[in-house]
Amino acid sequence: MTKAIMIQGAGSNVGKSMLVAGLARALVRRGLSVAPFKPQNMSNNAAVTADGGEIGRAQALQALACGLDPLVDMNPVLLKPESEVGAQVIVQGKRFATLKARDYGKQKAKLMPAVLESFERIGRGRDLVIVEGAGSPAEVNLRAGDIANMGFASAANVPVVLIGDIDRGGVIAQLVGTDAVLPQADRDLIKGFAINKFRGDPTLFHDGMKIVADKTGWAPMGIVPWFADAWRLPAEDVMDISSKTGGRIKIVVPRLNRIANFDDLDPLSATPDVTVEIIEAGRALPGDADLIILPGSKSTIADLAHFRAQGWDVDLQAHVRRGGHVLGICGGYQMLGQEIHDPDGIEGPPSSVSGLGLLQVSTVMVPQKRLALSNATYLPTGDSVSGFEIHLGKTDGPDTGNAWLSLDGRAEGAATANGQIKGCYLHGLFSADSFRGSYLASVGLPVSHHDYGSGVQDTLDALADHLETHFDIETLLAIAG
Repeated sequence: MTKAIMIQGAGSNVGKSMLVAGLARALVRRGLSVAPFKPQNMSNNAAVTADGGEIGRAQALQALACGLDPLVDMNPVLLKPESEVGAQVIVQGKRFATLKARDYGKQKAKLMPAVLESFERIGRGRDLVIVEGAGSPAEVNLRAGDIANMGFASAANVPVVLIGDIDRGGVIAQLVGTDAVLPQADRDLIKGFAINKFRGDPTLFHDGMKIVADKTGWAPMGIVPWFADAWRLPAEDVMDISSKTGGRIKIVVPRLNRIANFDDLDPLSATPDVTVEIIEAGRALPGDADLIILPGSKSTIADLAHFRAQGWDVDLQAHVRRGGHVLGICGGYQMLGQEIHDPDGIEGPPSSVSGLGLLQVSTVMVPQKRLALSNATYLPTGDSVSGFEIHLGKTDGPDTGNAWLSLDGRAEGAATANGQIKGCYLHGLFSADSFRGSYLASVGLPVSHHDYGSGVQDTLDALADHLETHFDIETLLAIAG
């Protein structure tokens, strides 16, 4: 059997995904064959895999840290929220159903065989699988049928290291409280703990480490200081979206309720000349924006209504009248058109709504999801772009005659005759350095060259160095078997 270790958190957003990526890179550099695995993830930031499915973006980053192509078995269950109470359920890369939370709670135990099957496959030929939990095992009200945390660890007999987030406070209670509420069989699976996101002098928490160790019996495995360059890595959690300031070029992005694949913005945020400002609900879109990007959405029609409710449609029209440029990606592209039709009720009750009217195109939602890794050419310059498509709608209309991408040999995207407004379905296009420079120059925003891909790799190496210094990797390997 392949060795495995599971990183769980004493709460959500404690930094599990980043720790798994950093540990994976550290162990690969030691010469081990490592693969990531997350039984169940919840995110609208998805990645298209080499084997034609979709997984959470964090597992794609972790695969990169391991030097592997992302595969559906790395994240066999993905929940993509579509409303406050329901989500699309992806199983082994493909759409399984759209379920309300209560109904999913009744169904999830039936997904354990698929989870264990994927775990077994992903471990074949590997020295170690690093498993990431979801949320917190302290949510014992969800323990029945659990596949994300202790339910999986128990079924697969995988030892657990629990991570506490000291930045949010109360970390001793997070860890000791988790131990207190777990049933004994689950408690026995936890072998160690670590503290993440520490600011200041770590020696000040040595007594705290001893208190947790004494009360739980777990091995203390380190105090990990705040990793300042975390923002340079693609983020998965919507809580991690933040503005990046300092550049002379101002790109504005409205935060949609169901924003999806927002890692499209990461290469722009990493570009030294660029400021990316995320606009929260209740704020106007700034009048000094150079470019406004409408990002992807998991629920285009609902997010369009939210967009209008903030008055952003009025702000956008004013931006266009001032000569400002607009780019819509995927759901944002659909919003820019004349109409959006959902005759089958894919996003809710069957409906048709008016779009923002800035592009002469219309969209029809269709049940068949388009999932593809795609190679494209930016037609104005011939720059190569690699990205992915992940969408339900089909968009057509006169402005598609002004396509600005050639995608696997076919025309893609739409634009106004003067090129001021553009839209397309291709995610990840800004990761291509040459395209990013050419596109921004075309809208009057020239930038200096920045190697985004190398920056991500360098940051993963820096994160691995960070964990080699502050995390007890030897004990991690010993716990794994």
